[in-house]
Amino acid sequence: MSLLIGCPRETGWHENRVAVTPDVVGRLGRAGFEVVLEAGAGTAAGFPDEAYVVAGARIAERSDVFAQADILVVVQRPDCRRLRPGQIVIGLLRPYDAPEELAGVTALSFEGLPRTLSRAQSMDVLTSQANVAGYKAAVLAADTFGGFFPMMMTAAGTVRPAKVLVLGGGVAGLQAIGTARRLGALVTGYDVRAAARADIASTGAAVLDLGVDAEGEGGYARTLTADEQAAQQRALVDAIRDFDVVITTAQVPGHRPPELVPAAALAAMAPGSVVVDLAAGPLGGNVAGSPADGRTETENGVVVLGAGNLPAQLPRAASHAWARNLASVLEYLTQDGSVVLDPDDEITAGLLVHPKETVS
Repeated sequence: MSLLIGCPRETGWHENRVAVTPDVVGRLGRAGFEVVLEAGAGTAAGFPDEAYVVAGARIAERSDVFAQADILVVVQRPDCRRLRPGQIVIGLLRPYDAPEELAGVTALSFEGLPRTLSRAQSMDVLTSQANVAGYKAAVLAADTFGGFFPMMMTAAGTVRPAKVLVLGGGVAGLQAIGTARRLGALVTGYDVRAAARADIASTGAAVLDLGVDAEGEGGYARTLTADEQAAQQRALVDAIRDFDVVITTAQVPGHRPPELVPAAALAAMAPGSVVVDLAAGPLGGNVAGSPADGRTETENGVVVLGAGNLPAQLPRAASHAWARNLASVLEYLTQDGSVVLDPDDEITAGLLVHPKETVS
């Protein structure tokens, strides 16, 4: 008997993505799964129920999806009260936030996937969604900024290109740098990790060097000491004033994002400048006073955009990438029609939220 994958409609604020797309339904079927979706689950991402039915999935009510699914696939953490003991749930489950709510179920959280493993790259939701976020951040900044991004030759004279600073040289930062450069801006990147600075330079962007190095584990930066953070902020305040647009992307899993753009830096920027904070969220962000989601403006006229969930603003592209990552995970875990969770396997161990409780 085939295992049943259930995909409910996302209910998070402004969350428009869906965990399964019609093009992946057939792939899951070939791997031995059946798929049931809540009615309207893909509508916000541009995938009508009819497309899923044509692909071989079944449409059901929300309560039936939760009750019947052997494996529940989601983007954001679902209502845990609906989960039943022994059920498998896969998604961005915020394992650092009230992990006891996931007790009793087999919770597989993409936040724990070992991203540096080459065999895990096809499963890496964080990378695929960061690519979407970085692209959208640059486009959003260009749309919000009151000037041109490229140099423009006009009858009224030459208009200089916008000067853009991207803080963070990870996947989102590099995508933001590349997109801003394609839009014609003069782009500079900054990261505390030497390897990331080399990646920034490889894009053709200028590299801002503030003399702080914080190479960490797993591809992330380590937390700066108090002295390092103070030195970095002083240098950034001096540097940021020269830019029209700043895009921040620095995050530390399970911890409050580092504040890279303090109030003093915002006060030094010119009116009409734009700051996009990709790390914004309930715990704060990289920018002083940035909203968790939305727009605010400083007294001196700098627009600050809290953009912690930008992939949801490109739901079709983001959902396509997400569903393919999910299918890769399920194919990896499936043997002879069953999901096998080996806690000694590096990928499985990283995904499991409660390995001792969920795997016998």
